[in-house]
Amino acid sequence: MTSRLRELIQQLGEAIHESVIESEQIAGVVQDIRQHGFDVLLMLEATIGLNELNSTKEPEGVPTLGEDGEPTGSFTSNDLHFLRSLRISVEGEDEGAEKNDTE
Repeated sequence: MTSRLRELIQQLGEAIHESVIESEQIAGVVQDIRQHGFDVLLMLEATIGLNELNSTKEPEGVPTLGEDGEPTGSFTSNDLHFLRSLRISVEGEDEGAEKNDTE
């Protein structure tokens, strides 16, 4: 990983942090919670995954949206692993794939 790429990833993290702390919606909810007698400690974790792109075509497995706005295409194994880490299951996913990823 190049130093420029590290710098860009750091900038992305800082931008996410700024978005959260400047969010009026988040500030409003935190204020409501405090009015109910609780202090708020907000800790967020962001996972940033990078896949090198092939300049001549889209990466395999990237879902696209159809005319009805529904996703079409397939998920990569990285996509499925990430979704599972969020406890999100994918309809039609092979049950054996989850076992293979954990071994």
